[in-house]
Amino acid sequence: MPTLRLAHSPDADDAFMFFALAEGRIDTGDRRYLHELADIETLNQRAVRGELDVTAISFHAYAYLADAYALLPSGGSVGDRYGPRLVATRSRPDDPSVALRGLRVAIPGRLTTAALALRLFQPDFEPVLTPFDRIEERVAAGEADAGLLIHEGQLTYASRGLHLWVDLGEWWHAQTGLPLPLGGNVVKRSLGDGVTRGVAADLRASIAYGLAHRDEALRYALPFARGLDAAGADAFVGMYVNHYTLDYGDQGRRAVQLLLDRAAAARIIPAPVEPAFVEFAAP
Repeated sequence: MPTLRLAHSPDADDAFMFFALAEGRIDTGDRRYLHELADIETLNQRAVRGELDVTAISFHAYAYLADAYALLPSGGSVGDRYGPRLVATRSRPDDPSVALRGLRVAIPGRLTTAALALRLFQPDFEPVLTPFDRIEERVAAGEADAGLLIHEGQLTYASRGLHLWVDLGEWWHAQTGLPLPLGGNVVKRSLGDGVTRGVAADLRASIAYGLAHRDEALRYALPFARGLDAAGADAFVGMYVNHYTLDYGDQGRRAVQLLLDRAAAARIIPAPVEPAFVEFAAP
Protein backbone atom coordinates (compact mmCIF):
# COMPACT_ATOMS: atom_id res chain seq x y z
CA MET A 1 0.00 0.00 0.00
CA PRO A 2 1.36 3.49 -0.85
CA THR A 3 2.02 5.96 1.95
CA LEU A 4 -1.00 8.14 2.67
CA ARG A 5 -0.54 11.91 2.79
CA LEU A 6 -2.16 13.08 6.03
CA ALA A 7 -2.41 16.74 7.00
CA HIS A 8 -3.70 18.74 9.93
CA SER A 9 -3.40 22.17 11.49
CA PRO A 10 -0.35 23.07 13.62
CA ASP A 11 -2.42 23.66 16.74
CA ALA A 12 -2.64 21.93 20.08
CA ASP A 13 -5.93 20.09 19.66
CA ASP A 14 -4.97 18.56 16.30
CA ALA A 15 -1.53 17.67 17.64
CA PHE A 16 -3.19 15.93 20.58
CA MET A 17 -5.47 13.95 18.25
CA PHE A 18 -2.70 12.85 15.92
CA PHE A 19 -0.03 12.28 18.59
CA ALA A 20 -0.32 8.48 18.66
CA LEU A 21 -0.28 8.24 14.87
CA ALA A 22 2.68 10.58 14.51
CA GLU A 23 4.69 8.83 17.23
CA GLY A 24 3.89 5.26 16.20
CA ARG A 25 1.97 4.41 19.36
CA ILE A 26 -0.74 2.41 17.58
CA ASP A 27 -0.73 -0.46 15.11
CA THR A 28 -1.87 0.74 11.67
CA GLY A 29 -1.20 -2.50 9.84
CA ASP A 30 0.13 -1.87 6.34
CA ARG A 31 -1.09 1.73 6.33
CA ARG A 32 1.69 4.29 6.52
CA TYR A 33 1.22 8.04 6.88
CA LEU A 34 3.26 11.03 5.79
CA HIS A 35 2.29 13.84 8.18
CA GLU A 36 2.05 17.42 6.89
CA LEU A 37 1.14 20.59 8.78
CA ALA A 38 -0.52 23.74 7.46
CA ASP A 39 -3.11 26.28 8.59
CA ILE A 40 -6.70 25.22 8.07
CA GLU A 41 -7.44 27.53 5.14
CA THR A 42 -4.39 26.17 3.28
CA LEU A 43 -5.63 22.64 3.96
CA ASN A 44 -9.10 23.59 2.71
CA GLN A 45 -7.64 24.86 -0.57
CA ARG A 46 -5.36 21.83 -0.96
CA ALA A 47 -8.30 19.51 -0.42
CA VAL A 48 -10.31 21.38 -3.04
CA ARG A 49 -7.42 20.61 -5.42
CA GLY A 50 -7.41 16.96 -4.31
CA GLU A 51 -3.79 17.03 -3.13
CA LEU A 52 -4.22 15.15 0.16
CA ASP A 53 -5.37 11.63 1.02
CA VAL A 54 -6.46 12.40 4.59
CA THR A 55 -6.82 15.91 5.93
CA ALA A 56 -8.42 18.19 8.46
CA ILE A 57 -10.92 20.53 6.81
CA SER A 58 -13.50 23.15 7.72
CA PHE A 59 -17.12 22.09 7.40
CA HIS A 60 -17.61 25.14 5.21
CA ALA A 61 -15.02 23.72 2.81
CA TYR A 62 -16.66 20.28 2.92
CA ALA A 63 -19.48 21.68 0.81
CA TYR A 64 -16.97 21.87 -2.06
CA LEU A 65 -15.34 18.49 -1.34
CA ALA A 66 -18.18 16.08 -0.72
CA ASP A 67 -17.93 14.38 -4.11
CA ALA A 68 -14.25 13.54 -3.66
CA TYR A 69 -13.93 13.08 0.11
CA ALA A 70 -15.89 11.31 2.84
CA LEU A 71 -16.02 12.47 6.44
CA LEU A 72 -14.25 10.35 9.02
CA PRO A 73 -16.50 9.57 12.01
CA SER A 74 -13.81 10.75 14.46
CA GLY A 75 -11.67 13.84 14.75
CA GLY A 76 -14.34 16.51 14.81
CA SER A 77 -13.63 19.90 16.36
CA VAL A 78 -17.03 20.75 17.81
CA GLY A 79 -17.72 23.68 20.09
CA ASP A 80 -20.37 22.96 22.70
CA ARG A 81 -21.67 26.49 23.46
CA TYR A 82 -18.37 28.07 22.42
CA GLY A 83 -16.55 28.66 19.17
CA PRO A 84 -14.92 31.38 17.05
CA ARG A 85 -14.93 34.73 18.77
CA LEU A 86 -15.49 38.12 17.22
CA VAL A 87 -13.37 40.75 18.99
CA ALA A 88 -12.58 44.43 18.61
CA THR A 89 -10.72 47.23 20.35
CA ARG A 90 -14.07 48.84 21.15
CA SER A 91 -16.25 47.55 23.97
CA ARG A 92 -19.12 45.27 23.07
CA PRO A 93 -22.04 47.22 21.57
CA ASP A 94 -25.62 46.63 22.65
CA ASP A 95 -26.34 44.79 19.39
CA PRO A 96 -23.16 43.36 17.84
CA SER A 97 -25.01 42.16 14.75
CA VAL A 98 -26.14 45.69 13.90
CA ALA A 99 -22.79 47.24 14.83
CA LEU A 100 -20.96 44.79 12.58
CA ARG A 101 -22.62 46.00 9.38
CA GLY A 102 -20.11 47.40 6.94
CA LEU A 103 -17.10 46.89 9.20
CA ARG A 104 -13.76 45.50 8.05
CA VAL A 105 -13.39 42.11 9.75
CA ALA A 106 -10.18 40.11 9.71
CA ILE A 107 -11.16 36.49 9.00
CA PRO A 108 -8.93 33.39 8.89
CA GLY A 109 -10.01 32.28 5.40
CA ARG A 110 -13.04 32.33 3.10
CA LEU A 111 -13.67 28.58 3.45
CA THR A 112 -13.36 28.43 7.23
CA THR A 113 -16.44 27.54 9.23
CA ALA A 114 -15.73 30.61 11.34
CA ALA A 115 -16.34 32.78 8.26
CA LEU A 116 -19.49 30.82 7.42
CA ALA A 117 -20.87 31.22 10.94
CA LEU A 118 -20.14 34.93 10.89
CA ARG A 119 -22.01 35.25 7.58
CA LEU A 120 -24.99 33.54 9.17
CA PHE A 121 -24.77 35.93 12.12
CA GLN A 122 -24.40 39.04 9.94
CA PRO A 123 -23.76 38.83 6.18
CA ASP A 124 -23.00 42.52 5.69
CA PHE A 125 -19.33 43.02 6.52
CA GLU A 126 -16.11 43.50 4.57
CA PRO A 127 -13.82 40.47 4.93
CA VAL A 128 -10.11 41.09 5.36
CA LEU A 129 -8.30 37.81 4.69
CA THR A 130 -5.67 37.40 7.40
CA PRO A 131 -3.49 34.51 8.62
CA PHE A 132 -5.24 33.18 11.72
CA ASP A 133 -2.23 33.86 13.96
CA ARG A 134 -2.03 37.55 12.95
CA ILE A 135 -5.66 38.55 13.44
CA GLU A 136 -5.24 39.82 17.00
CA GLU A 137 -2.31 42.07 16.11
CA ARG A 138 -4.05 43.48 13.05
CA VAL A 139 -7.13 44.40 15.04
CA ALA A 140 -5.02 45.89 17.83
CA ALA A 141 -3.09 47.93 15.23
CA GLY A 142 -6.31 49.28 13.69
CA GLU A 143 -5.81 47.46 10.38
CA ALA A 144 -9.27 45.91 10.79
CA ASP A 145 -12.30 47.04 12.76
CA ALA A 146 -12.85 43.60 14.26
CA GLY A 147 -11.34 40.14 14.07
CA LEU A 148 -12.65 36.60 14.04
CA LEU A 149 -10.48 34.38 16.23
CA ILE A 150 -9.97 30.64 15.99
CA HIS A 151 -7.51 28.32 17.73
CA GLU A 152 -5.67 29.72 20.75
CA GLY A 153 -6.69 33.30 19.98
CA GLN A 154 -10.05 32.47 21.54
CA LEU A 155 -8.28 32.38 24.92
CA THR A 156 -5.60 35.08 24.52
CA TYR A 157 -7.38 38.09 22.98
CA ALA A 158 -7.88 39.95 26.29
CA SER A 159 -4.11 40.15 26.81
CA ARG A 160 -4.00 42.44 23.75
CA GLY A 161 -6.71 44.70 25.12
CA LEU A 162 -9.41 43.33 22.83
CA HIS A 163 -13.07 42.99 23.77
CA LEU A 164 -15.42 40.12 22.99
CA TRP A 165 -18.41 41.07 20.82
CA VAL A 166 -19.87 37.61 20.26
CA ASP A 167 -18.95 33.98 20.72
CA LEU A 168 -20.38 32.33 17.63
CA GLY A 169 -20.63 28.91 19.28
CA GLU A 170 -22.73 30.39 22.05
CA TRP A 171 -24.85 32.28 19.49
CA TRP A 172 -25.33 29.13 17.39
CA HIS A 173 -26.46 27.12 20.41
CA ALA A 174 -28.97 29.82 21.33
CA GLN A 175 -30.32 29.66 17.76
CA THR A 176 -30.37 25.87 17.35
CA GLY A 177 -29.84 24.11 20.68
CA LEU A 178 -26.93 22.28 19.04
CA PRO A 179 -23.13 22.45 19.24
CA LEU A 180 -21.24 24.25 16.46
CA PRO A 181 -19.27 21.82 14.24
CA LEU A 182 -16.19 23.68 13.07
CA GLY A 183 -13.82 21.19 11.50
CA GLY A 184 -13.55 17.53 10.70
CA ASN A 185 -11.27 15.08 8.96
CA VAL A 186 -11.87 13.61 5.53
CA VAL A 187 -10.45 10.81 3.43
CA LYS A 188 -10.40 10.41 -0.35
CA ARG A 189 -13.24 8.22 -1.56
CA SER A 190 -11.08 6.93 -4.41
CA LEU A 191 -8.90 5.01 -1.94
CA GLY A 192 -11.69 2.45 -1.62
CA ASP A 193 -13.76 1.15 1.28
CA GLY A 194 -11.03 -1.02 2.77
CA VAL A 195 -8.55 1.81 3.08
CA THR A 196 -11.05 4.47 4.16
CA ARG A 197 -12.39 2.23 6.94
CA GLY A 198 -8.86 1.43 8.04
CA VAL A 199 -8.04 5.15 8.19
CA ALA A 200 -11.19 5.72 10.26
CA ALA A 201 -10.06 3.03 12.70
CA ASP A 202 -6.55 4.51 12.91
CA LEU A 203 -7.74 8.02 13.68
CA ARG A 204 -10.18 6.80 16.31
CA ALA A 205 -7.43 4.71 17.91
CA SER A 206 -5.07 7.70 17.91
CA ILE A 207 -7.62 9.93 19.66
CA ALA A 208 -8.46 7.19 22.17
CA TYR A 209 -4.77 6.69 22.93
CA GLY A 210 -4.30 10.42 23.54
CA LEU A 211 -7.27 10.54 25.88
CA ALA A 212 -6.00 7.48 27.76
CA HIS A 213 -2.46 8.95 27.99
CA ARG A 214 -3.45 12.59 28.42
CA ASP A 215 -0.28 13.85 30.11
CA GLU A 216 1.94 12.35 27.42
CA ALA A 217 -0.25 13.65 24.61
CA LEU A 218 -0.37 17.13 26.18
CA ARG A 219 3.42 17.27 26.40
CA TYR A 220 3.54 16.50 22.68
CA ALA A 221 0.88 19.12 21.92
CA LEU A 222 2.32 21.94 24.07
CA PRO A 223 4.81 23.25 21.44
CA PHE A 224 1.82 23.79 19.12
CA ALA A 225 -0.07 25.88 21.69
CA ARG A 226 0.94 29.38 20.61
CA GLY A 227 0.92 31.80 23.52
CA LEU A 228 -0.44 29.29 26.05
CA ASP A 229 1.24 27.76 29.07
CA ALA A 230 0.67 24.13 30.05
CA ALA A 231 -2.57 24.92 31.89
CA GLY A 232 -3.85 26.99 28.97
CA ALA A 233 -2.99 24.25 26.48
CA ASP A 234 -4.79 21.73 28.65
CA ALA A 235 -7.87 23.97 28.72
CA PHE A 236 -7.79 24.54 24.96
CA VAL A 237 -7.39 20.84 24.17
CA GLY A 238 -10.27 20.13 26.53
CA MET A 239 -12.46 22.50 24.53
CA TYR A 240 -11.98 20.78 21.18
CA VAL A 241 -11.05 17.20 22.03
CA ASN A 242 -14.33 16.24 23.65
CA HIS A 243 -16.92 13.48 23.44
CA TYR A 244 -17.81 14.54 19.88
CA THR A 245 -14.20 13.94 18.82
CA LEU A 246 -14.23 10.17 19.25
CA ASP A 247 -17.60 9.96 17.51
CA TYR A 248 -19.94 12.77 16.42
CA GLY A 249 -22.95 10.74 17.51
CA ASP A 250 -26.47 11.58 16.41
CA GLN A 251 -26.39 15.10 17.83
CA GLY A 252 -23.05 15.97 16.24
CA ARG A 253 -24.16 14.66 12.87
CA ARG A 254 -27.43 16.59 13.08
CA ALA A 255 -25.42 19.72 13.84
CA VAL A 256 -23.24 19.20 10.75
CA GLN A 257 -26.30 18.72 8.55
CA LEU A 258 -28.08 21.77 9.98
CA LEU A 259 -25.02 23.98 9.50
CA LEU A 260 -24.77 22.97 5.84
CA ASP A 261 -28.53 23.33 5.37
CA ARG A 262 -28.49 26.87 6.75
CA ALA A 263 -25.44 27.73 4.67
CA ALA A 264 -27.23 26.55 1.52
CA ALA A 265 -30.43 28.41 2.44
CA ALA A 266 -28.40 31.60 2.92
CA ARG A 267 -26.59 30.94 -0.39
CA ILE A 268 -23.23 30.93 1.33
CA ILE A 269 -22.54 27.58 -0.33
CA PRO A 270 -23.72 26.84 -3.88
CA ALA A 271 -26.01 23.87 -3.20
CA PRO A 272 -27.36 21.65 -0.42
CA VAL A 273 -24.96 18.98 0.83
CA GLU A 274 -25.66 15.73 2.64
CA PRO A 275 -22.63 14.67 4.72
CA ALA A 276 -21.35 11.14 4.04
CA PHE A 277 -19.45 9.45 6.87
CA VAL A 278 -17.13 6.47 6.64
CA GLU A 279 -18.35 3.63 8.81
CA PHE A 280 -16.14 2.41 11.65
CA ALA A 281 -14.20 -0.80 11.15
CA ALA A 282 -11.98 -2.81 13.46
CA PRO A 283 -8.23 -1.97 13.21
